Amino acid sequence: MRLDDERQSSNIEDRRGSGGGGRAPIRIGSIGGLVLVLGALYFGVDPRLVLNLLEGGAPSAGSGSMVAQQGPAPGNDAQKRFISSVLASTEDVWTSYFQQMGRTYHEPHLVLFSGGEPSGCGYAQTSVGPFYCPADHKVYLDLAFFQELQGRLGAGGDFAKAYVVAHEIGHHVQNELGIMQQAQTQRSSLSETGEGGVSVRMELQADCFAGVWAKRANDAKQILQTGDVEQGMNAAAAVGDDRLQKMARGYAVPDSFTHGTSAQRVQWFRRGLNSGDIRQCNTFGSPSL
Repeated sequence: MRLDDERQSSNIEDRRGSGGGGRAPIRIGSIGGLVLVLGALYFGVDPRLVLNLLEGGAPSAGSGSMVAQQGPAPGNDAQKRFISSVLASTEDVWTSYFQQMGRTYHEPHLVLFSGGEPSGCGYAQTSVGPFYCPADHKVYLDLAFFQELQGRLGAGGDFAKAYVVAHEIGHHVQNELGIMQQAQTQRSSLSETGEGGVSVRMELQADCFAGVWAKRANDAKQILQTGDVEQGMNAAAAVGDDRLQKMARGYAVPDSFTHGTSAQRVQWFRRGLNSGDIRQCNTFGSPSL
């Protein structure tokens, strides 16, 4: 991606090394559990909600292994600059888009942390993955997650990282547009989880919004290079519920899906990327996902 000469956002809160209030990290029982937490939970709106959706709930405090809290890894300053530039790009795109709609876009903050950090939606931990908290309008991200994204899930590259950020900002766009609030009314007619559940529709729409950002940012400043789109598609496919569940347990359970299949995530990301139009991202109005 061509972001070296682009501005950096002033909405980065770097809390790495702050200690995070001394809360214990999440415990997990196996490598399969780690993949499930890092993948299926990643991209969630509220980690407490996602943890409650896992079979049997969170493991007990006395079992399993512990995800070690990690400090900033070498090269994280360069990653911070990159993430800051991606965030600035989303600010430019969505501010302009909202102006075209006659609305005002309120820029969210992105919190960098290491190990764990309190948030308005509960305790943010590396093992839960990046997430957007609608209560405080902030994205929470431990840069160490990108090592897991590349190593365990096989989704590396700059655009894969940008896709993660853009997806979480997509949740903020949903919040700004009142979609999150409207989704609450859908819960009476749709299940919370499952192939067509509210959670899946929210996540697929955020994927689509990420594609809208990429299209408009590239049209404005030609930030994409050869292979970037493929990285984004690979990242979207890597975090599909079906793929992650098969990695963790050997089979998929569609009734427990919270984020959509690999094919669905790629499809909706591509829809936003091809159109650059949020009107093409109405997952709640689509009978088929």
